[in-house]
Amino acid sequence: MCGIVGYLGTKDAFPILIKGLHRLEYRGYDSAGVALVDNNGNLNVYKTKGKVANLENYCKDKDISGCVGIAHTRWATHGEPSDVNAHPHFSQSKNIALIHNGIIENYLTLKKFLISKGYEFRSETDTEVLVQLIEFMMKEHKLSLYDAVYQALTQVVGAYAIGVIEKGNPDLLITARTSSPLIVGLGEGEYFLGSDASPIVEYTKNVIYPEDRQVIKIERGKEIEIRSLDNEDLIKPEVKEIELSLDDIEKGGFPHFMLKEIFEQPKSLALCMNGRVQKEQKEIILSGVRDHIEKFAKARRILITACGTSWHAGLIGKYLFETLCRIPVEVEVASEFRYRNPVIFSDDILIAISQSGETADTLAAMELAKAQGAFIYGVCNVVGSSVARLTDSGTYTHAGPEIGVASTKAFTTQVCVLTMTALAVAKELKTISEEEYKRIVTELCHIEEKIGKILEKTSEIESMSKIFTYARNFLYLGRGFNYPVAMEGALKLKEISYIHAEGYPAAEMKHGPIALIDEEMPIIVVAPRYALYNKILSNVQEVKARKGRIIAIVTEGDTEIKKQADCVIEIPETEECLSPLLTVIPLQLLSYYIAIAKGKDVDQPRNLAKSVTVE
Repeated sequence: MCGIVGYLGTKDAFPILIKGLHRLEYRGYDSAGVALVDNNGNLNVYKTKGKVANLENYCKDKDISGCVGIAHTRWATHGEPSDVNAHPHFSQSKNIALIHNGIIENYLTLKKFLISKGYEFRSETDTEVLVQLIEFMMKEHKLSLYDAVYQALTQVVGAYAIGVIEKGNPDLLITARTSSPLIVGLGEGEYFLGSDASPIVEYTKNVIYPEDRQVIKIERGKEIEIRSLDNEDLIKPEVKEIELSLDDIEKGGFPHFMLKEIFEQPKSLALCMNGRVQKEQKEIILSGVRDHIEKFAKARRILITACGTSWHAGLIGKYLFETLCRIPVEVEVASEFRYRNPVIFSDDILIAISQSGETADTLAAMELAKAQGAFIYGVCNVVGSSVARLTDSGTYTHAGPEIGVASTKAFTTQVCVLTMTALAVAKELKTISEEEYKRIVTELCHIEEKIGKILEKTSEIESMSKIFTYARNFLYLGRGFNYPVAMEGALKLKEISYIHAEGYPAAEMKHGPIALIDEEMPIIVVAPRYALYNKILSNVQEVKARKGRIIAIVTEGDTEIKKQADCVIEIPETEECLSPLLTVIPLQLLSYYIAIAKGKDVDQPRNLAKSVTVE
């Protein structure tokens, strides 16, 4: 959730660190800070509550020299947002500065121990405990900084990605990770740290993805040294090349990343299907499925686990696998699944979905299922992420970087991967006819152009959105494949406009929500023309009888719901199982434009983080 940046090289570190923090703003934060060792060996720490721009202004008259430094954007866990609680944190002597993404679970025990040894604490954070512990190790056992960090981390329980620098040592940067994202960039005589690749991509394509429980020493003029906390063995780093480009993390002329990413969905779906959907042969080829088809053939059931938007994609996955493959599916919120002592069989398949590949609860659910013998299939966007490394097989979404906190193209590419996976499995298991299989695959090939047609209605949706900025509550209704879309639409509105919204199965409206309906309540009905259309039409009539205001998402040429609705957005006709890829687009646009009309920051909504890497 927090963002970390580090640099050691020949250039001034401050501009690189600040630019890196700006590129990590999308992760969500409430304060920012930077620490630098200048050329005289002085250790300077500057930090402020608020935006990175506040930090820049604060540093205008400060000494920001130095070619080694660490920087941080904090999302508060222990201690309220404040200048004092912001990172980096000093040790008691102010000889060590540390930044940290994660949570130290046993910090209270360690803090009591350190207080007994005479250490005093300035902040309320768990992070300060770690930097004090490192200094204690240095003094008590006369260790170098690297060895002290190593020994301190053997005492720590929790998640962390850290960067550490030391007064008087402008040639040294220490980093380590467990269960929090970290990437190390390798340049010509320079090194970079980042929570992801966005702060690094401008300077190098060569990176290392540290594994859990690895401690790394970066020293000027020397090879990187990596040791494991488990056995102290030196580890040879595996250098990989990142696919991210600088253009991917710029707005490209759009006013917000969210709008850019909504408009990128035809392209991202094309990239998701590239090499997997054979248009001429009307065939889907997924090596992750093909190489393990016996696991699917023998599966007792499929468990899908995820959080937030990815969980909504997983709910659509349930409809896909049960409809096309005839395999029973359970969809679990990862944070509940990991703690409720679930029954897991060795012939279960767990599909884990995460945009970042670093979602803490999803990773913990995967580890639980893996320990009980389940086959783990990952669906994620980030190559080399923790989800990708933990799976037995899986499929990348190839959505490209998603900077807006509210997921858009991540959702549609996840649904696309689940659709392709279900189709590939159904074909192998012969639970779908050849005719139906080819018909759906053919239609999948046309989805990107149909999304393009919906995006042509943007100005119409923008105008419509201004009508509904007054609302304090929204109700979203859908059925079948589009019930999860209703939930996703409601989530988008909540996330960026701060309007309360609920997604409901349309038939359940009479079991409670109908009591809320009056002339002040907008109701969004996701109602493309499929088997349950007439039942949704009945729900629409019930809403109108209570003076509710209806926004309907309907198939082109619809006449019945059009007569009842206050506003209508038409989408092209498609196969029912593919309809979520279309119906969600106008809901994303509607949420975006309502939030813009209300003057909200859609890319960085309050209190939210892009990637939830702690509990």
